[in-house]
Amino acid sequence: MDHSTHNQIVSFIWGIADDVLRDVYARGKYRDVILPMTVLRRLDALLEPTKDAVLEMKAFCDKEGIEEQDAPLQDASGYPFYNTSKFTLRGLLKSPTNLRDDFEAYLNGFSKNVQEIISKFKLYNQLDTLEEADVLYILVEKFLSRDINLSPEPFTRPDGTELPGLSNLGMGYVFEELIRKFNEENNEEAGEHFTPREIIRLMSRLIFRPIADQIESAPYLVYDPACGTGGMLTESEEWLLHLADEQQKKVQIHLYGQEINPETYAICQSDMLIKSRPTDNIGYGSTLSADRFPRTRFDFMLSNPPYGKSWKNDLDKLCGGSKDDMVDPRFRVTTEDGDDLNFTTRSSDGQLMFLATMVDKMKHDTPLGSRIVSVHNGSALFTGDAGQGESNFRRHLIESDYLEAIVALPLNLFYNTGIATYLWVVSNRKPAHRRGKVQLIDATAAFSKLRKNLGKKNCELRDEHLEQVMDAFMAFEEREATEENPVKSKIFDNADFGYWKIVVERPLRLSVRFSDEAIDPLRFRTGPDDLRRRAWDKHGNALLDPARFKELKPRLEKMADAHEPKLKTKARKQFLDPKTWQADADLHALAQELQEFLGADRQWDDFAAFEKDLKAALKDLDRKLATVEKKALLAAVTFRNPDAAPVIKKRLAKYHTEESLEREALYGTYKDKGGFLQYESDSELRDTEQVPLTEPGGIEAYFQREVKPHVGDAWIDGEKTQIGYEIPFTRHFYEYQPLRPLEEIAEDLRALEAEAEQLLEEVLA
Repeated sequence: MDHSTHNQIVSFIWGIADDVLRDVYARGKYRDVILPMTVLRRLDALLEPTKDAVLEMKAFCDKEGIEEQDAPLQDASGYPFYNTSKFTLRGLLKSPTNLRDDFEAYLNGFSKNVQEIISKFKLYNQLDTLEEADVLYILVEKFLSRDINLSPEPFTRPDGTELPGLSNLGMGYVFEELIRKFNEENNEEAGEHFTPREIIRLMSRLIFRPIADQIESAPYLVYDPACGTGGMLTESEEWLLHLADEQQKKVQIHLYGQEINPETYAICQSDMLIKSRPTDNIGYGSTLSADRFPRTRFDFMLSNPPYGKSWKNDLDKLCGGSKDDMVDPRFRVTTEDGDDLNFTTRSSDGQLMFLATMVDKMKHDTPLGSRIVSVHNGSALFTGDAGQGESNFRRHLIESDYLEAIVALPLNLFYNTGIATYLWVVSNRKPAHRRGKVQLIDATAAFSKLRKNLGKKNCELRDEHLEQVMDAFMAFEEREATEENPVKSKIFDNADFGYWKIVVERPLRLSVRFSDEAIDPLRFRTGPDDLRRRAWDKHGNALLDPARFKELKPRLEKMADAHEPKLKTKARKQFLDPKTWQADADLHALAQELQEFLGADRQWDDFAAFEKDLKAALKDLDRKLATVEKKALLAAVTFRNPDAAPVIKKRLAKYHTEESLEREALYGTYKDKGGFLQYESDSELRDTEQVPLTEPGGIEAYFQREVKPHVGDAWIDGEKTQIGYEIPFTRHFYEYQPLRPLEEIAEDLRALEAEAEQLLEEVLA
């Protein structure tokens, strides 16, 4: 079907919405009627030629008492669906006064598989509105107009012109264009878009052409976990059949998909019915939390999953909202080295979860294995730190040597979003020359501008652009852009995208002083500090007398209620509890005793020496400190001091050797006159470094070269080292554009000044 015919049909159907529904529905609700009516008209057109045969078979089955009538009625209709009512859409117009009842009878006459489609559209809900507005008749009449042809067979109009038949592929175009226009009209969010057919054609070439000569006469399973109206499945089937014909092979293709949107699911189901495909292969619901094909493995998988879209509801269903509790094997694996890789991504964007689902469904016991092409935005390349879900999945994909290539597409290629998009090509049967390698292809300059924008889509990929990308992919070599071919290509080792994230620690250095300013806040340590200070300034020691406190409690309650920000329940309860006031006062009094005993002006710059003095003072004063109280006291009287001695965390048994001491120091173990020790780390000085997996000498060589010369007391917390992967696509293709010379800029400015002066003279003349 050519574009003019396609556009004519879409424009006509769009005109029906404007002509018939304008005063009945808000524009955003047109789709609730137009989409199901388009599907009905298509199904009706297919069933019209065999209507009499179906009615005869129905009468025969009823007469013979045959209960299971699906098979004979499907045989009679020629499709895996049928309608046993006496009506066709055209026949409904013969009795306008009974149209509502007849229309319901017509809908009820469809087979169960079509009934499910109708229910997903919720068409019955619209009949009251259409009947009350008296537009049901004109709506049906419009869809039966001789100005468009939704039948697969051509027909001649009264004026003698012939309208070509509408193929199943063409019908798919019509559905997708209608949905695109409705989405645009409703200002749908950017992530909810349909994939332009030229992108699907490129995806099909990337997935099939590399293995074209390996196609056998065999069954192949094709899957899309976010199938929408089924466009990718249909297009990929066409390509696979085409390649099989070229290789003189007879293949059987089984299409599988899952869709969460009821409208698009219904359209996809109708598409499968029209093609005589089993509708059980299209699942309804969320692929992430309700996978309909958990044990099925597929040969080829294509998808454009939603990105930038929350999947929190799925996360709640899968693991109660806690990523750590994820157990679904699609999203959590253990590496050969025993590392636990949890792929659970941010709840605000689940796009990589769909790719993880496809990777889990790859075949590993066939010669071809599985091939995947998936559309993603730029965040999938780098979002997620080492150890987080996105990075873990990239690690799994690359370390398993599944990632073949990533192709950067031009901007503004999709209908409802202009963001950067990428095609990820994945395979578990890489050819020998690709093993251990990843190809990055920059095709952002390979496009042609449209004469008129389609939503945000202002460019397209023509066949020559698709071939330029395929030429770069198949050649598998580094190349720069040329006038003839703007597509660039770079080849990388898998390890080039990986890094160790190391945690760099520095010792905590504390000094101690029992000054009045340090110990004063202990009186109000239970908090909030400002509220307690105001209460103390007003009531003083009365707060420490249980009887007086009881009298003051109503005033204290008013103070608590008036506090901003509003107190949490626990804080309010503590403020109104006399025991907390007494405990704070006791700790403050003890601090004053220690201040007097140890000296108010004395400062310790060695925390270990202070702890000895504190222990001795408590013993002499016959006082004890609970762990919580000691922590509060130390927090009050200590302060960070870069000139103080490091705080010792623990002393170690003498199992270290002189030969290993230099390496041990890199990980925080040092020799001391008393043996070996480790220092307490300072969280405020903690830092991280990314060390490339390709670093010669590894982490230790990098640390000695890049960190130690600048921070001599730093060490690596080896237990916190994690492996991460990111793909800095843009950086690898960045080309520096030198700034213009200052003389050239100055010359331009002088020219502009001269032009401005001339214009001013003309105005004043």
